[in-house]
Amino acid sequence: MSTSMRHLSAEIQSALRCPICGFRLQADESVFSCQNQHCAAQFPVVGDKLILLNEERSLFSIAAVADQLRAAIPNRVSFTKEVLRKLTPSLSRNVVGSKNFEKYTALLLRRCEHPKVLVVGGKNEGEGFQFLLAKVPPVELVETDVVSGPRTMLICDSHDIPFEDGYFDGVVVQAVLEHVLDPHRCVEEIFRVLRPSGLVYAEIPFIQQVHEGRFDFTRFTHLGLRRLFRRFEEIDSGAACGTGMALSWSYRYFLLSLTDSRWLRSLLDTFARFTSFFWKYFDGWSIQKAGSFDAASAYYFLGQKSDQTLSDRELIKLYRGRV
Repeated sequence: MSTSMRHLSAEIQSALRCPICGFRLQADESVFSCQNQHCAAQFPVVGDKLILLNEERSLFSIAAVADQLRAAIPNRVSFTKEVLRKLTPSLSRNVVGSKNFEKYTALLLRRCEHPKVLVVGGKNEGEGFQFLLAKVPPVELVETDVVSGPRTMLICDSHDIPFEDGYFDGVVVQAVLEHVLDPHRCVEEIFRVLRPSGLVYAEIPFIQQVHEGRFDFTRFTHLGLRRLFRRFEEIDSGAACGTGMALSWSYRYFLLSLTDSRWLRSLLDTFARFTSFFWKYFDGWSIQKAGSFDAASAYYFLGQKSDQTLSDRELIKLYRGRV
């Protein structure tokens, strides 16, 4: 296997599969080639990152991603902008991320001595992710994304996860599924690459305005997220970001909608942050209350792969809100 991909162990590389047809890959210098003669697709290694994309089903092309990797320029932020960023309050608060990752990590290590965990959309470190990082090793992480980032090890699309069936002990998909075209297919892929009783941890927004621009497609209620993972047995679920955060985001976007002027939007953005950031602190008190299941900013799901599928009639019995 390739020696230039220092982030991926030889064992991990041996589990890679063609994202188009699912066949084994053969490494040859800076290219991985599909061993299916009817496919024979080739996937380049650019720098130390392998690009494994099924271009027929992905919004991203191998050539475009490769060009971005080759032209990558360090993101240098001016001192003034960095100071302003630190002084301007954030409107976001994940109330349960740290607790959930601590629980998820403990469950993984209880089930497996050296668990392998796939991180989908892992170009940046998510809220609470430090609890998983603190266990590396024995936890082995494979952090993937469709674009390169500080933590990206492998470029791939979650619609076609390029790994063999039943390989991973855990999958993390935090604040990602709103940015994919077909979240149902992505969850099917997560199900496929998890071993029996493997663990998944997911977060997805409900009341949040568009972020990531054109690459933002979907929102889910608490029950909608549960149905998305209906082939998994639930361990825990609930609101991750509460109603206070939802309120402050809506207030900010309301003000931003009043003008198309760039400088005025910047002024209104700053005004919105300083006049509404405190609402998110109410979420520590209200996050477990029934109203949060109707109006939270985001929800989470922690579950294990199952051989049973939750029926829709059973699904609606799980409603925990007050509407």
